[in-house]
Amino acid sequence: MDLLFTSKRLGFRLLTKEDIDACEQFWGNEEVMKYCGGSTSSALLPQVIDFYQQCQEDFGLSVYGVIDLATNQVIGAAGFNMEDSVDQAELIFHFSKPNWNKGYATEAGIACLTFAKEQGNIQKINASASIANKASLDVLGKIGFQYMGIKYFEDTEQEEAYFVFVL
Repeated sequence: MDLLFTSKRLGFRLLTKEDIDACEQFWGNEEVMKYCGGSTSSALLPQVIDFYQQCQEDFGLSVYGVIDLATNQVIGAAGFNMEDSVDQAELIFHFSKPNWNKGYATEAGIACLTFAKEQGNIQKINASASIANKASLDVLGKIGFQYMGIKYFEDTEQEEAYFVFVL
């Protein structure tokens, strides 16, 4: 499948059912999803992929498979959960554990923000992270998100640091 956009080391494309095994390495991994409401069962991953494909069709933005350009392997997912208002989205990023601490989340975040700005159909991007997830909090600060405070999120059933980025 064709890449929608790239960064120095990463490519971004829609996920497909052929990516389920790779998705299990991040979305299905309890440690990776520890601060995000828990892992997703393998049986639900096809529905998740269908949902993100539909988001791309409906909004022109989605959560994308992150491809290591050196290996052509799916190493994570990054992009946008579309919110109720079509001019807002939530940035997310998840990477398989062997790909932690390599700067991929920062690189992916910057690439996704650039892509969203180029699409021109969104004005504000939100992000949140568990206050215990120092790595994600650091990434959001590095890529230019403004800290807004602590907010309770029903989907993760926890209080999280809440950030905003205006394009």
